[in-house]
Order: sequence, then C-alpha cells, then structure tokens
Amino acid sequence: MWKVDNQIGSETLHNPAAVHPITSPLNGQVIGEVSYADSAMIDKAVAKARTAQKQWAQLTYKKRTEVLFAMRQQLLDHEAELAQIITQENGKSLAESHAALAKAVELCEFAVSIPAVIAGRTEFVSSGIEVKEMTFPVGVLACITPFNFPLMVPMWTIPNALVCGNAVILKPSEATPITAMKIAELFAKAGLPDGLLSVVHGEKEVVEALCDHPGIDALTFVGSTPVAKLVYKRATASLKRCLAMGGAKNHILVTEEVDPQIVAKEITSAAYGMSGQRCMAASVVLAIGHCDAVIDQIITLSKEMVAGRDCPPLISQKAVDKVCQYLEKTPGSIVVDGRKAQIEGDPNGYYIGPSVILYDDFEVMPKEEVFGPTLEIIKAATLEEAIAYQNRSPYGNGASIFTDTGLYAQKAVLGLSSGMLGVNIGVPVPRDPFSFGGLKGSKFGYGDITGYGSLPFLTTTRKVTTKWNPKDKKDWLS
Repeated sequence: MWKVDNQIGSETLHNPAAVHPITSPLNGQVIGEVSYADSAMIDKAVAKARTAQKQWAQLTYKKRTEVLFAMRQQLLDHEAELAQIITQENGKSLAESHAALAKAVELCEFAVSIPAVIAGRTEFVSSGIEVKEMTFPVGVLACITPFNFPLMVPMWTIPNALVCGNAVILKPSEATPITAMKIAELFAKAGLPDGLLSVVHGEKEVVEALCDHPGIDALTFVGSTPVAKLVYKRATASLKRCLAMGGAKNHILVTEEVDPQIVAKEITSAAYGMSGQRCMAASVVLAIGHCDAVIDQIITLSKEMVAGRDCPPLISQKAVDKVCQYLEKTPGSIVVDGRKAQIEGDPNGYYIGPSVILYDDFEVMPKEEVFGPTLEIIKAATLEEAIAYQNRSPYGNGASIFTDTGLYAQKAVLGLSSGMLGVNIGVPVPRDPFSFGGLKGSKFGYGDITGYGSLPFLTTTRKVTTKWNPKDKKDWLS
C-alpha cells in the first residue's frame, strides 16, 4: 500500500483530516492513500519556493542545467520502477508507460539545451549606443497536471521552468499521485536544492488556492476545456501569467487514393491508444469521396480489438459511465459497440472496448469531447467540405490528413484550424524542440507549454541600453 503525502521541499507533511484512497483502474482495488494539502501547507510550499528561487536565480543557465542532466539519468536508472507505477495507478499498458518515460527523458534533454537557444540579442543601434536583451525567471510557478500522463505532462513544465530559474509547485491529479511523489524523489536525488520543487495534493479547493495565492507568479494547467477556462480566468484575475491547455476533438481527413489497410491501422492506433484518454487522440474521420474500403477496414480492426489486451482500462468507473452515456444518446449509427466488447482483464477493472459511430449528417454529429475509445466517421463530398467542417469545431488541438496527393496535403495544412497538424500521421505531436500547443478551445493563454514556445512564458526580458561616447553625438539616437 502506497502512502502519499504532501512534499514541501524536503519535508513530508501528512494531513490526517483529508486522506483519500488511490484506486487502480486495472482491477478497482485500493493500492494506497493520499493526503490532501491544507491552506497552511500551500502557504509553506510557496514561502519555501520564494526563498529557494531567489538563490537559484543567481546561478547561470549552464549551472542550473546540471540538475536536469542528472535527472535524465535518474529517469533512465529507475525506468522499470516508474513504468510499473504508472501502469498500476493509471492503467495504461507497460509499453505506453515506457513510451511516456522516453518522452520525459527527451524533455530533460531539451531543458539541458536551453542555454544554447535562449541567448539574448545585442546590437549597436547607434554610434556608441548598445542595446542588449537579458532573460530572467518569472519566479514561482504552479503546475497542475492530469491523470493521463502522470510523468510526461509534469515534465512538460518542470525541467524548462527550473532551467529558466523558477521554482515549481506541482499539483498532480488526485487519481495519480504516486508518480508525482517519485518525480520529487528523483529530483532530490539529482541534486535539486531544497524548496525548488514541492508537491501538493488535492482537488478543486487546492487548484483554486494556487490560482489565488499572491506568492505564485505563473501557472500552467492541463485538463478538460471547461476546467481550463475556469482556471485561466481565475489565475489571470489575480494577475498571474497562465497557460491552460484544454481538451480536443481531433479530425482526420482521408482521401480516396490511399492504401486502406495502412491508413485504417494508423487511424485505429491513433484513436484507441491509451483507450482514447489523450487530448491528441483521433476522434473524427472525415472520409472524402469514395473511402468505403478505409471505413470497412476501420470497422474490421475495431471489432478485432479486445479490451484489456488492446485497450487499457479507463481511469475510473465514472469515465466508463460517461462513454456509455455518450453511446446511448448518439444520433449516429453504432456499428461497433464497445459496451459489448470482449474483455481480457480483471472483471472489476474499468474496461470498455472500441466503438465506431457512423453519421449521415454533419449537423447532428456532436462536437463534444468523448475522451474514450470512440471513433466517429462521416463522409464528405470534397476536401473543401471536410476542411470547412473541421474549422467549425470549438477545439483546435490536432488535425491530420491521410493522402498520397501533395496538393491535398498542402490545402489541408493551409486550411485546417489546429495548432498541431499531421500529414499521413494520426497523432501529430511535435517532438522537442518544437512546441506542444493548440488553438481555439484547446488552449487559453499565450505561447506553448513545451519546447521553444515555452521559454517566453517562463521568463521575463529586460532591455539594457548603454551609452559609451557622450561627446560623440552624431544623430538623434546618440
């Protein structure tokens, strides 16, 4: 049984008044307990962070990267243990857990490269007049993360924030607190000074406290769009920088000349990986022209998938119920019903199989996010019609096109309204140093959360103008 408490720097604080069970989606069994933070613990975390951050900011970028270089090795040294923990508390397959860990390693590697990419500009703007830019940390950053990537998503923010000179207070999902505990433990082993990373646990009340706290300068959030909107409004109301990443309903366009077997395999993998519990999952297929062979192959592959073997469990019974309710009310035609799927796994686990829904009318196809192993398909007469439908989506995280025609690919890239686009790839997540970030209802705030795009959010820029020749006045600038 895991015992997870709040980690305020190097100090572990237990709150006996707010202890909650941790349940594994694999079998519905309680695998531990977590105590939630109270207001005094949050105040203490902020106070320690502010003190530690002032000293940390005095170090050079290069010196700060040494901790991230060591953290990269800690992740590799504890890979098997971390993958097991992620699978136990999140339910995803071991292969998926190892993939998330590999991404966390890559995120550390980008953080180590920051000194090479963040250098400011210097220019002589007039005779004897020099202007240079200097970057400084924002201060103390709160990082609120979801259950679906309990290692990778915290590592979207923590490494870059630390290298930029900030302190971080992590609030992980209450469903997956064990991995967060291990993150703090490994950073301590990597040599991170006390107070620069704290972990506080809780639900709505803790999130609101972090949004409101005057000692926190900036906040990142990853979760559903409705909550992202609330977090963004609340954090910015207290004059914080905020970057809140929301949900999605990602569209895949398919043109008729593609290989049906190859494309169907790519699409089902993009839709059902992690049982659709990711904001970049394929959600809607827009089949352009004569794509019946692709649709038939998607249906065949979906029917062959077994919950537990091919699709991991959802995070909770509530999540399963939500998908079932969506299937019950859909106006489309359910041709593969995940509620009737074969299950290989503990009968008490939170399993549901893949579902495929066909629609005849663009107007009746729901635009809401499902966040489960559900794929919706509708035919479009032309590429332009498919692009226009995607443009009407309230979300803008990812969109892709599968085509063998360069002109179609070009039109899609120029016409689709999403922050991350793919050509012949089902999950168009950019690799570092390129940044993760969507548009419309998938992101609130400026910038992106990883890579190059995160650096303006994590730093402030000061401009220094220096005059060396007061006697040599040549123009109005000098």
